[in-house]
Amino acid sequence: MPARVFNSISHDAPCLEQIRCAQHSSCLSQLPRNGTWRTGQMAAALSRALKLPGKKGSELGEYDPLTQADSEDESEEDDLVLNYPRNGLSRDSCLASGSASLRGGRSRRIVGATDDVQEEDEEDEDEWMERLPKRQDRDNVKASQYWSHRDSAREKMGVDVGPAGSSASGIRDTDDKRGRSKHAVRSAFFLVPLFCATSLVLLCAFLIPCQKRELQKKLQWEKALGDAGGVTPPPLALWDVDGDSMQDVLLGVTSRSNDTRSTPGNKVFSVVAASAVGGLELWRKSMRESVMWIQCGLQLSGEPSWPVCLLVGKSTIMAVNGTTGKKLWLVPLKNIESQAVLLPDLQGDSVPDLLVATLPTDEALDLSLTLISGLTGAKLGHPVPFNLTGQGKLIGPLLHETQKGAYCILFGIGNVQAIFLWDLYIRATGEMPLTQKLRRRDPKWEGLKKNNSSSLMHIYSGSESVEFLLPLLAGFGNKRYSLDTVSNLNSSRSDWVLVYGASKLSVLRQKDLHKEWTFSSPPIHSQPAVGHFNDDGVLDLFIQHSANGIMKTLIVNGSNGHLLWAAEFVCPRLVLDTSVVSTSTGQSAFLFWASEPITAQRNATKSTTAPGVSAAEPLIRKLFLMHPAYPSVLLELSSTTDTAVTSAVSYQEHPKDVTYFTVSSRPTPDSDPSAQILKSMSLKAAITNSRIVWLGNSTKPGAAAKPGAFEINTFFRRLTFKP
Repeated sequence: MPARVFNSISHDAPCLEQIRCAQHSSCLSQLPRNGTWRTGQMAAALSRALKLPGKKGSELGEYDPLTQADSEDESEEDDLVLNYPRNGLSRDSCLASGSASLRGGRSRRIVGATDDVQEEDEEDEDEWMERLPKRQDRDNVKASQYWSHRDSAREKMGVDVGPAGSSASGIRDTDDKRGRSKHAVRSAFFLVPLFCATSLVLLCAFLIPCQKRELQKKLQWEKALGDAGGVTPPPLALWDVDGDSMQDVLLGVTSRSNDTRSTPGNKVFSVVAASAVGGLELWRKSMRESVMWIQCGLQLSGEPSWPVCLLVGKSTIMAVNGTTGKKLWLVPLKNIESQAVLLPDLQGDSVPDLLVATLPTDEALDLSLTLISGLTGAKLGHPVPFNLTGQGKLIGPLLHETQKGAYCILFGIGNVQAIFLWDLYIRATGEMPLTQKLRRRDPKWEGLKKNNSSSLMHIYSGSESVEFLLPLLAGFGNKRYSLDTVSNLNSSRSDWVLVYGASKLSVLRQKDLHKEWTFSSPPIHSQPAVGHFNDDGVLDLFIQHSANGIMKTLIVNGSNGHLLWAAEFVCPRLVLDTSVVSTSTGQSAFLFWASEPITAQRNATKSTTAPGVSAAEPLIRKLFLMHPAYPSVLLELSSTTDTAVTSAVSYQEHPKDVTYFTVSSRPTPDSDPSAQILKSMSLKAAITNSRIVWLGNSTKPGAAAKPGAFEINTFFRRLTFKP
């Protein structure tokens, strides 16, 4: 071989080393296992790389005369050369740059080369570059190979496959549709809950308040029912008798009749049940005599769907179906003086039994207690008489359960006595009670007996007669005639509010029968109301006193007997019990009737203005609401010239509202007896339309500065009530 050729080869050795590096992954796989190159193989490689003159073939890999290679090695030589483009070599690779440098070096070093050789080199380069596939072509080739392999695999699995292009396009379209479907499903899963939540918010924001306003309108109504019986309060009871979860009204009614064969004075007595919503008359039950008390809540075994109401007259007790007014049983008695008291089951028939007090007219102090079956109305044994000493009002009877679990009956005239229920049952029937619970004794209470032969226990007696004795229990005034088992059980385990001497107020502890404290006040003319004025958790007492045209209202601390709040008003010429409602603040709202308040600025002239109302001018009576959060502020809820004789409040669970019922006497234009008006009022609606009345300085310690009207209105309109 000429020396210049070897010099050129040796000079270009570095580039050949780069070629070997670039082709290491492919070329080395085709080298012989002995690791050496034969002379013919090296010559072939050099001739292709250096483009030496020789026989030019139409394709790469043809025989080159310079190689002198054997025919059996030609395949290996062609594979080695043809593997250059398949291994990704291009103009930017080591081979391209190396070949370019070799060509440049050859043009400088090879002497005697002609222009044909250069042209041939350029043509070989162009031909070789044309044989290198472009990047886009290579991508298309790979894609077609992928889809062809996939189609072949589908054909092996038995799937009919069309042309390669159409199959790939169809699969891509299917994948696009699946992707769009998934996107639509995801969007639906997000938008549907969002739409539902938005609809629910709009429903709560607009529809529910509208329903509450409509219900408030339906809770405000008035209805004339018969004739008024003067200032004597008619019997009034509240109970849900139509099953709409709202307490309805049951009222004793007296009306006139044109039939001369009816009761004396042409009077017709009846009991009317009116719906709390709209005042619709549910049923009417005719009676032979006037009704003194209406009590509901007695449940008969096997009939839990409707309540039993007792209509207590002067000489009869009738049990009726509270839903229809149908008579269930009737028991005749003489000179009934008290409402029925709910007792535990004495006969084992799973129905609570009853007790009433009678007071014969011929023996004024011979009070009798009678046991009655709650299931059939039959008397249990005979009435048990007691020769009581004292004078004044009838106290009780009340059921009380001692700390030892023994049941007692509290009663008296001007004083308070007690007898064990088991003892009363033995004296009435001559038999022992059936259950062991009714036989329980309390040695501490037995020690209160005057002597061993007496069955009466001394609870309270003194020179001053007892005016009121009631359980110290929130809401007792609103449910004092209820036969609900839970309410009666709670009231039978509490302390007592004791009013004696007409002007002394005490709390009597049931655990030891000692007075907790005593508060002296002007004469108390109505039953005290019990509620929470401060936040000490102890029930406080609201009392009223009327004299000389002035009505005083006082709130006494239930824990120590100190005065918490006081106000004076023009006397409304009526005695009406105060109603108490629990609120969301934990304190109670007090509802009472009065006339204009007497403020500190008007004290100098109150002696002339208060009682100086002309008889020709009707006295305006007003219903006030007082909340302890603003003790110097009253809300005037209503005003009327009617004479309210009785009232009651009912908590409505569904609208979270309180309904205030009043029975009033309204004069008629034709000078006939006054009409009896039953009126219902929504407390929330009344607060919205109320008027703010200022009382001046409050007696509450640490009273804050005078609040603004906006602050007061905001507080009361946000106020909610609890049962």
